Formats: sequence, structure tokens, C-alpha cells
Amino acid sequence: MRSTRLLIAVAAMGLLLLGCFSHNNLSLFPEDDERLSTRLVRAPADEKTDARILLLDIEGPIVEWESQRLFFKKDATTTEVRRKLEKAEQDHRIKALLLRVNSPGGTVTGSDIVYREIKRFKEKTKIPVVAAFMGVAASGGYYVSCAADSIVAHPTTITGSIGVIMHEFGFNGLFQKIGMESRVIKAGQMKDAGNPFAPMTDEQRAIFQKIVDEAYQRFVDVVAEGRPKLKRDEILKLADGRVLSAVDAKQAGLVDQLGDLDDAIEEAKRLAKVRDAGVILYSTSRRAEQNIYSATRADAPQINVETFPLSYDMLMEMTQPKLMYMWMGF
Repeated sequence: MRSTRLLIAVAAMGLLLLGCFSHNNLSLFPEDDERLSTRLVRAPADEKTDARILLLDIEGPIVEWESQRLFFKKDATTTEVRRKLEKAEQDHRIKALLLRVNSPGGTVTGSDIVYREIKRFKEKTKIPVVAAFMGVAASGGYYVSCAADSIVAHPTTITGSIGVIMHEFGFNGLFQKIGMESRVIKAGQMKDAGNPFAPMTDEQRAIFQKIVDEAYQRFVDVVAEGRPKLKRDEILKLADGRVLSAVDAKQAGLVDQLGDLDDAIEEAKRLAKVRDAGVILYSTSRRAEQNIYSATRADAPQINVETFPLSYDMLMEMTQPKLMYMWMGF
């Protein structure tokens, strides 16, 4: 086992020297099953207070499946959020939850699960939740933030994108040009609906459109519940998929105030009705010193070992229709 690890490390170092890594992080073997450690990233001014605010990241695409890397697997967003909230439920020092959101959205189901987990946590613990928007908090990123009691957007945030998209590639025309055809044997008229190698019929499109419309209504309902000061017709005017600047989002009522992460911390203390509180995060990173902008995990470098640019798995991934709360411009 030791010799195997040494061989992998030597091979990885060689690839690093050849420029194959996509990140400059040399932690080759971060373990996803490491115990979460509590890191104090901002000490309270009053050393006697034990009140804490928990920073929880909603970062990157929000998905309900894990991704496999060369040296490790990355947990699904839903898994990470549930794991950290369950730990937080046991810490009675936590007086507020601060969502640090930097996400263009993700899958409809993944976004809804994270939203429900935050709502469940809030109802169980009775503590306030504040969302702090960083660079992007769009579509599913905004969806999950509707569970918060208050939203603070950085002045440069891009947000909004209230809408749903289902996207797939179609190869029917390409197959005809190269003399190929799709042969499907099925039981059930609609069993191959969404087949990328056959043209989509009007009836199939209508079925998919109904699914998209239902997910859209769910999104509007979530915004209406999270933004009670907005009337439904006001939300619908904004819910055409457009992205908004932080300034426009505040004017429209989608966020409560403009400010940075420090301002969001102050808002969390105000809602929690505490004068002072330390800020913590749950981390698997081994870096000794961290602050309120630190990442909560140390990802291993990603190594590009594909010799052919398009694999079968990649082709299948591209051709599968996915229901997304996602800003596609990210």
C-alpha cells in the first residue's frame, strides 16, 4: 500500500511538472470522510462570549450527486449541507446561520433539497438565517437563499435568473449526413422521448414543457414565500430568467441590503439579538490560519488524463436532458 501511494505521488508530481494540474493546491490526498473541524475564523471582541455565527458555503453548481476525481471523490452539495447542518444542530453556541452563496444554480432537485434542509434547520433550531451573496447568486443559488430571513448582496453580485431550463444536444441531422440511424425497440409510445438521435415530436415537446412549467411555478412559489413583501405579479415580471445587478435586485426587492461579508455578519448578529459573536466554519482544510473568506475544504489538484477530447461517458452526459435552475451564462 505504501509503495502504491509513493508510485502515485511520483506520477502525480511528474504530471504537475508537465503542467497537467488545473489548480495550484498540492494536497494530493484530501479525504472526504475526514471529521469536520470547527475553525474560529473571526474571534469575538468580547472573549467572554461563547455566541457563534456559522458560515455555510453554497458554492459552485448545486447537485445531488457526488463527482469522482482521480485521487478522491467530492460529495454532493446536498450531502455537504446536510452533514454540516446536522453538526450545527448539536452546537448550542450557534446563534445564527450565515449562507455564503457563490453559485450560478444547479439541478432543480439539488436546489430544492438544499432549500428544504435550510428551512428544516431553521425551524428546528429557531435561529435566524442570513444569505450573503458573493460574485454570483443566480437561479438555484437564489432559490436556496429564499430560505434566509435576510439577504445581503455584495455590490458587484450578479443575481436573479428566476427560471428553469432543460437543455440537450440533438444529433439527428449529423447522423443523417454520415449515414447513421438510431434504432430503438420500445414498449411505451413515449419511452424514447428525449432521444438525442431522433427528432423531437410536438407531443414530446409538450410533455417536457409541462415539466418545465411545473418547476417554474415551484420557483415562483419559493420566491413568494421567501419575499413576502413582493406581490406575485411583481415576482412574475422579474421571473423571465434575466440576471440582475445587486443594485437592481435591491430596488426590485429580491435582496434586502447591499454590503460585504462583514455587513452580513452584522446583520446576522442583529437578527440573533446578540451584541457580539465569533464566526466559525466547518472545515476539512488543514491550513492553520483561516479567515471569513477561507474555503472550507482543500481539493486535490485535478489532473487531465483524457487523451481523446470526447469520451462515450461525456457524450452520454451531454445528451441527457436535465431540469436545471441554472444561469447558463456563468
